[in-house]
Amino acid sequence: MSSVIPSPAVGDPPVVEGLSAQPTGPRALARAMIPLEIVSAVLMLVIIGLLLTAVLSRYVFSAPIVWIDEVVSLSFIWVTMIGAAIAMHRNEHLRLTLVVEKLPPAARGFVHALALAAVAAFLGALLPFAWEYAAEEWLIRSPALDLPNTWRVAAIPFGLAAMLAVVLAYAARTVSRSHLLAAVVLVGAIALALKLGAPQLATLPTGLNITMFLVVLVGLCLAAGVPIAFCFGLGALSFLAFTTNVPLLVVVGRMDEGMSSLILVSVPIFVLLGCVLDATGMGKAIVDFLASLLGHVKAGMSYVLLGSLFIVSGISGSKVSDMATVAPALFPEMKRRGNKPREMVALLATGAAMADTVPPSIVLIVLGSVAGVSIAGLFQSGFVVAMVLLAMLVALARWKARHERTDGARRAPWRTIGRVLWIAAPALVLPFLIRSAVGGGVATATEVSTIAVLYALLIGQVLYGGISARKFYAMLVETAALSGAILLILGAASAMAWAITQSGVVQQLSAFMTGLPGGWIAYMAVTILVFLVLGCLLEGLPAVLLLAPIMFPIAKKLGINDVHYSMVVVCAMNIGLMMPPVGVGFYVACRIGDASPDDVMGAIWPYLAALLAGVAVIAAVPWISTVAL
Repeated sequence: MSSVIPSPAVGDPPVVEGLSAQPTGPRALARAMIPLEIVSAVLMLVIIGLLLTAVLSRYVFSAPIVWIDEVVSLSFIWVTMIGAAIAMHRNEHLRLTLVVEKLPPAARGFVHALALAAVAAFLGALLPFAWEYAAEEWLIRSPALDLPNTWRVAAIPFGLAAMLAVVLAYAARTVSRSHLLAAVVLVGAIALALKLGAPQLATLPTGLNITMFLVVLVGLCLAAGVPIAFCFGLGALSFLAFTTNVPLLVVVGRMDEGMSSLILVSVPIFVLLGCVLDATGMGKAIVDFLASLLGHVKAGMSYVLLGSLFIVSGISGSKVSDMATVAPALFPEMKRRGNKPREMVALLATGAAMADTVPPSIVLIVLGSVAGVSIAGLFQSGFVVAMVLLAMLVALARWKARHERTDGARRAPWRTIGRVLWIAAPALVLPFLIRSAVGGGVATATEVSTIAVLYALLIGQVLYGGISARKFYAMLVETAALSGAILLILGAASAMAWAITQSGVVQQLSAFMTGLPGGWIAYMAVTILVFLVLGCLLEGLPAVLLLAPIMFPIAKKLGINDVHYSMVVVCAMNIGLMMPPVGVGFYVACRIGDASPDDVMGAIWPYLAALLAGVAVIAAVPWISTVAL
């Protein structure tokens, strides 16, 4: 359900040559990554174990252990930075590959080298300030354990150094020397020119400098295939270094603040929960139950597909996981009934977009952390909002299935339905348990995520075949890598958003937006348009991270409820994610459904129109988003 999709899942083949899609780099580097992978897995276990201990001590024994949060916070940032290095090794950092893939081979090689040089330049430039930041934090001590904060923030320079080592190793091995030398010279020349011209740049209007560094530079880096986190980081670092007198320690501090909130600890745990769901087959049990219940009616398999995405999204935390669980189980029967592959994939893609507000949603957790919105409120509202979008897609699916053949499709015997329900019941309970616990204020999202992982592991072991130790270790490492990629974007976006905010442009934008004819309705329309476009270009989550600190204060001035506004933002972003020809999620759905993007492109627009109609209704009727609060 999360909007985060690693670039190897996009296109065919979608990778940047400088970093292999699999860890096939130099053997020495591959061996060096093994200790990091082990440490990341151990830290994940430490976090889960401590959080479970905290839950038991607080709710069972009524004796909270005060130092647990400090150890979890320390472990969390180390998991994040080590995971970011592992993600770099595995090429799991999000990037835009559409432009690079269309270049001729000769130009593509140079652009790949240029992207690697840009990443290395950012890491090399930021590393000294990260070490300085860690050293200065020695004087700040944790309240419970009295540990210097350096023990925690030292993860940042360590992670930057590890990523730099990976980038340099792959650049030396996979990029031609001529391309690499040309790229290094070009990046160095640009940096030198900017440094020499810094006094003149500082005298330019702030809006022009923001356009140059935070729009043009970031846009060029995106087009060149630089991972999104590093695009944001390069933009913020360059803007502050060459146009202001702000100490660059601020960039590291803002990254630390953006990645370190305890609320965000639930992100890797929900990612792990999605891995457990896939490995145990709990998602397939839900699909089988819905198929036995609804599969015999006209458009029944479309209902099952949408219903499965709705329910599975309440467990997995990953759009890719949702689609990969549902499609193989349903597509063969849908084809037998005469459904066209392009229609099936279109429904799969838009159904995954519909379900992204169903709790637990990583996007909602991150948005709540960044924008200061109640996660419990977002979870309560997200369920209702998803129901509205589900109704839109169900109505369209039924109309499209008016000529569907249901020959030979019979209602399953009640005994069969009961047996399948018995198998699926433990999995069906989980999303409602998560929603009710967080929404009812019984436990935080972090606590619930930990309990959900334990529940899924136990149920999976008893009823669904269990998970081997080797497989569980691989899941822990993959969780760390994906979480590192997500949270590094959050840290870089926090630095970039801070730079924009401090420039004063936000105040000017706020004055303009609040003065739009049409008031809050006009602002909602602008919001939908902005997040549709950025959802396509940036992939949804980075768009939210970048714009939430800017857009939410304006919405508040206009009297828009923060939960209502959050729902509109997330829904519009998800539609953009699935919108061809740029939307990343669209190509992921095509790959999972084994269909040509060119074929699916013509079929998906009615489904996207249905979702847009739903978003318009949600935006215009605040009651839909707030009724469950």
